[in-house]
Amino acid sequence: MTGELLASGEGCSSDIVLTNSTAAPSSGLERRANITDHISCEHFTALQRFRYGFREYFAEFIGTMILVMFGDGVVAQYTLSKGSAGNYTTIAFSWATAVFLGYCCSAGISGAHLNPAVTLSAATFRQFPWRKVLGYMFAQGLGGYIGALIVYGTYIQSINNYSGEGQRIAVGDKSTGGIFCTFPQPYLNTKGQVTSELVTTALLQFGIFSMTDPHNAPLGNFFPFGLWILIYGLGTSFGYQTGYAINFARDFTPRLAALTVGYGTEMFTAYYHYFWVPMIIPFIGALLGAFIYDFFIYQGLDSPLNQPKFGYDIRKKKIQEFEFKLENYKLDFNPEASHGRLDA
Repeated sequence: MTGELLASGEGCSSDIVLTNSTAAPSSGLERRANITDHISCEHFTALQRFRYGFREYFAEFIGTMILVMFGDGVVAQYTLSKGSAGNYTTIAFSWATAVFLGYCCSAGISGAHLNPAVTLSAATFRQFPWRKVLGYMFAQGLGGYIGALIVYGTYIQSINNYSGEGQRIAVGDKSTGGIFCTFPQPYLNTKGQVTSELVTTALLQFGIFSMTDPHNAPLGNFFPFGLWILIYGLGTSFGYQTGYAINFARDFTPRLAALTVGYGTEMFTAYYHYFWVPMIIPFIGALLGAFIYDFFIYQGLDSPLNQPKFGYDIRKKKIQEFEFKLENYKLDFNPEASHGRLDA
């Protein structure tokens, strides 16, 4: 959590202190700002309270939406212009820029994971709170879905001009389904598809952990530029075979968005039912890359690989503390106890 809500005293007259620590990021990704804002609670509107309460999820939603809009946008421009307004180099360049821009508008709030696989790796290896994982993933997926719909709405006339009025073709001649998600090379079998996405996503997570490792050579404020180089490098070195999806929220939910607007089930059945590869394999690849980095290089005690019994005792203690709080919570809502307090 990049901001902490601290209240001094009681009631609305107290100050709300929004702090962004300069300590090593807990998720292994976020870059935190050096700023402390003191805001009087009485000045918070209902919208501000709502936004503050869900700010991390909103940030992941917006960041992923921006990522998909710029990424799918460049593919749309290249495809619909029949290659006259772009090439593979501009696609790789723009996808790196898409990740950079998504990061910039959300990193100081949520850490800019923008990828469910990155969130899972952060929770597994960098003590990112597990209670936030599903919320982050949902926000990322929704951001990808909405981003793809915005691209579709922006280019709908060009799609009609390219494929034919009302024609929504997933694969084949005059197809535009590849604007919204990735498809592998036709000759690539399932084993080749899995290998491509596994290696690429492992490199992604390995690169993120290496550039944010406070015990190595962290990039600090230059991390966004390092991230740009990493994504560009993955695209130019490993993107040919499967389009380097490396992200559930960048591939699966935009694929669903395409199905929503009329693209057929070929979005899911084409190329040996390829859809499940970028849906599942990035999670495995990211965990693999994170494990390799921590096993061979990382020295931080937040990694379970550097804890006694791989952190089993720590996790057991946290579970016990949670169970204790849950029991007290139930006691606080005991009807008899509540009745007694009211009588008093």
